Formats: sequence, C-alpha cells, structure tokens
Amino acid sequence: MGGWTIGIIGGSGLYALPGLEEIARHDVETPWGRPSDAILEGRIGTTRLLFLPRHGAGHRIPPSEINARANVDALKQLGATDLLAISSVGSLREELPPGRFVVVDQFIDRTVARPASFFGTGLVAHVSLADPTCPRLSASAAAAVEAAGGDAATGATYLAMEGPQFSTRAESLMYRQWGADIIGMTAMPEARLAREAELPYALVGMVTDYDCWREDEAGVVATDVVAQMHANGATARKLVQAFAKALPAERTPSPIDTVLDHALLTVPAARDPAMEEKLGAILRRLTTSPAT
Repeated sequence: MGGWTIGIIGGSGLYALPGLEEIARHDVETPWGRPSDAILEGRIGTTRLLFLPRHGAGHRIPPSEINARANVDALKQLGATDLLAISSVGSLREELPPGRFVVVDQFIDRTVARPASFFGTGLVAHVSLADPTCPRLSASAAAAVEAAGGDAATGATYLAMEGPQFSTRAESLMYRQWGADIIGMTAMPEARLAREAELPYALVGMVTDYDCWREDEAGVVATDVVAQMHANGATARKLVQAFAKALPAERTPSPIDTVLDHALLTVPAARDPAMEEKLGAILRRLTTSPAT
C-alpha cells in the first residue's frame, strides 16, 4: 500500500497544467535518450503528479519522432505508479462528435516506424497485451470527465496511425469497417511501453473532428481542429484536477504492477548485463525472474 504518483502525458491541446502546486522540474536522461520535454512535478490535493507534454513545448515534435521509450522510462524513473494519457483524436463514429471525450479500452496499431519495445537482443520479453488499458484507471478517468463538465464515452477502440498526414477517405472508411471508433497518431507504442514498464495506463481521447469518412463533407480542416483543441483543452485541465482529487489516499496494488512476473523472459543466466543495466528502471522491482 502507498500513495499515487500519476504520470500525465498531455497531447495536442494540453501543454501545461495551470493550478498545479509546483514542486520541481526534472530534466531526465534515460538510456533511450531524452524525453519530449522537462517533466513538471507537483501536487493536486494529496496526489503527486508528473506532467509531460508529449509533443514538447510549442508542439515541436511530430508523432513519429516522439521518443516514447524515453517518455515512459523517465516517468518510471521519477516514481510514477500509473499513467494517464490525454490525446486529441478524430472520430470514426457519428455518435462521437467533436467535443466528446472518449475513454479507450482497445487499440489497433498501424504504426510502423517507431521502436515498440524496451526489450531486445540480450534480454527478450513477451508481455501480455490482451487488455492494454487499466480498468480501474479508466473508470476514474471517465468519472473525472463528467465531473469536469465533459461528456464521456467509454469502451472505445483507438486506431493508431503513423501520420503526420491525416487519413485518406479510403483508409477512414476501412478503419470504420474494422471496428475502430477513434483515430490518432500517438497512443502506440506508448501503451505497449507502459505495459512493459508495469505502469497501469488509461487514455482519454478528446475528439476534434470526424476524420474524413462522412460523405459530402470536407476532410480534416486545420482551423476547425485547432479551435476544438482549445475548447477541449480547457475541459482536459479540469478533468486532471477532478481525477487527482477523487483518487483514494492509498493506492491498492494492480495486477499490472507485476506483469513481468508472468512474461516470457530470457533466462537470467543468458541475459546480457549491459541490456539489464539499460532496463534498470523497468527491472528494478525484480530480484529474481522466472526461468523460461
């Protein structure tokens, strides 16, 4: 039992958290390079928060160049117990209009140009990702959206595309047929890496547009997206406040905290010490690992 330290990964439209009682700013070095920006540490009530703008200050990093491994590892190094990601998304469903907030529970990953794992030659890990988000964290996030005056949909499937261009109409229609509800460019491999790092993960999508699947309608219009992003950002800042204040004082353990205990891992005797050292923040909890 212990307190919460929530890593907040802010996407497009959420670059700062006004009202956060600031404690410190951290410039973190990781074995994977530098994260997107300095990490702001602060408190809301009794909850410790670590805020990281995913695209960096001023939205300077494109989706495919975000160093997701460094972002997740830096938050892990600073003691994050859970991750709440907030992202701008396009809608693939009529019932999810711009301005709606959507809590994700599944992903379809169409990214191809991004390192998707912390592990590699010298220390391999196969981690379960059947249910990639944390139900407890997701339920708290949905309640926080409502408390902030937003309208939350739940149980959505997020299609992660490479970008930075938006979809073609053919792609948008295909993704609808696949069963995707929203589309974005940043949640993968972020969610995969959070699972490998044993960090429960929830994602709130902020709908900015209808992508380009609707007949007789123009594609994504940047000016409309930016205007909706600003409106969504105001609600997002309120939801972070509500989320942090509603958490119980004590954090009970999650099964995701020990997911590596159930992973298929390189046996200890065959591991590369350099790779083990590189994975230090992730493996620190493990004193022994199952021989598999």
